[in-house]
Amino acid sequence: MRIDIMTLFPETVGDVLSESIIGRAQERGFVTIRTHQIRDYTTNKQNQVDDYPYGGGHGAVMQADPLYRCWDHIRQETGLKPHTIYLSPCGTVFDQAKARELAGSYESLILVCGHYEGIDQRFIDECVDEEISLGDFVLTGGEIAALAVSDAVCRLLPGVLSDPACFEDESHWNGLLEYPQYSRPAVWHERPVPEILLSGNHEKVARWRRKQSILRTMHRRPDLFARLRLPSHSKAEKKFIQELEEEDDAFQARYAENLGR
Repeated sequence: MRIDIMTLFPETVGDVLSESIIGRAQERGFVTIRTHQIRDYTTNKQNQVDDYPYGGGHGAVMQADPLYRCWDHIRQETGLKPHTIYLSPCGTVFDQAKARELAGSYESLILVCGHYEGIDQRFIDECVDEEISLGDFVLTGGEIAALAVSDAVCRLLPGVLSDPACFEDESHWNGLLEYPQYSRPAVWHERPVPEILLSGNHEKVARWRRKQSILRTMHRRPDLFARLRLPSHSKAEKKFIQELEEEDDAFQARYAENLGR
């Protein structure tokens, strides 16, 4: 996959994505990430990329023409019409499902980082395929969102992580939060690691982790838990649900609500 990021701060964005797992993925050729200084594509001698908004108001708006020239340069360089995303607080909230969709559906992405009061709507109408937001809050610019989207997408690409289990066991892959994790020492500040994790019984460990994942989701993200449907056809499945009820008094009532929806 190739990701091109249109930004006013290419060095900052590029430096972050050249480190750690994503940096190694680029070195090994699993992904290519390029940053583009939008100011390089303006015809203004002052490299101005913004102006006052029509209709009045505070701040400034990024102009359509420098954005278009930058976008068109990337398109010609790649020989494609990359899927173009504008990072905007008005966009659809980004989640793991969207990261999986982007990683699996496109060979090339352009991420557009806005600033000031946003960008000229005409560029959005002509060049942008979708708008994405990190959440219900506003950032100074789109760079942090571009970093988050790039990282979340790249780590799902084949070869970037050592094994698919590295992300399949994590939060949000299957609609649940990840179970608690522990490392050495076995006792720290008088807090011991759960005995089951020291047992060496992989089947019991997997069962414990599954239960912890479900219970953690129930308490921390009731919105996710509300969509949970556990299979209960076999004796083993019914026993698993019974164990959840015994481990947490709130589980039976909360899960019954789900089934009644």
